[in-house]
Amino acid sequence: MHLAYPAVLAALLFCTGLYGVLARRNAILVLMSVELMLNAVNLNLVAFDVWLRDALHAGQALTLFTIAIAAAEIGIGLAIVLLVYRNRGSSDIDRLRDLAEGDAQDAAAPPDGPGGTGPGGAGRGPGTPPGDGPDGTDNGGTDNGGTDNKAEAAA
Repeated sequence: MHLAYPAVLAALLFCTGLYGVLARRNAILVLMSVELMLNAVNLNLVAFDVWLRDALHAGQALTLFTIAIAAAEIGIGLAIVLLVYRNRGSSDIDRLRDLAEGDAQDAAAPPDGPGGTGPGGAGRGPGTPPGDGPDGTDNGGTDNGGTDNKAEAAA
């Protein structure tokens, strides 16, 4: 068998996978495209191993290693995608990137002070939960270690 046949097939598989990685928006389809690219590499490894008639079969051994790495990658990748889908409700890559940038901007913004509407929301500091007053009402909270605004006003 000629080396050109598996090489052309591997090139087609790799190009199809590359197109899938660059054009798809769904994270699961991107993972499947990465698997296509890895399978193209495996096909090339085995084809060149057979063509070179290597006594150690290094290409086949490296292919087994690549298959093991691909299995671990898909397991971890699917776990991450499922966790993101459960938390965000979408596995759309563009939407996830946009949400991450918005969260980073909100976290970097300084609070407006007591009674302001910074990232803590409704005047609460980052560590003050709602309803932290003595009677269960929200007293505004601060980010100075849990003391409330009434104690600061009295001092």
